[in-house]
Amino acid sequence: MSVHESIQETISTHPIVLFMKGTSQFPMCGFSGKVIQILQACKAQPVVTVNVLDNPEVREGIKTFSNWPTIPQLYVKGEFIGGCDIVTEMYESGELQTLLNAVNSPEKSD
Repeated sequence: MSVHESIQETISTHPIVLFMKGTSQFPMCGFSGKVIQILQACKAQPVVTVNVLDNPEVREGIKTFSNWPTIPQLYVKGEFIGGCDIVTEMYESGELQTLLNAVNSPEKSD
């Protein structure tokens, strides 16, 4: 399985996925830590995190997969949302909470 296929499988299988540096318990960069704090503030669950520092192929592959040059990268329902700045803006506007609430609602929005 290619790196892109593995990434696609991960984001297709899990409703909320964060590709980050480090883990949710021990972020290895400030941007990853900030996104984790925002997700926790939104009570987002279940959040699957992928530590890109564990695998250089994933670290580079996620950048080409999304055509986005930086990490962290948030995916919700298989859709690329953005990095730290976009997630922060969405949180501050309330848009992120609405998006994440839709993941946990019993109604299907698809």
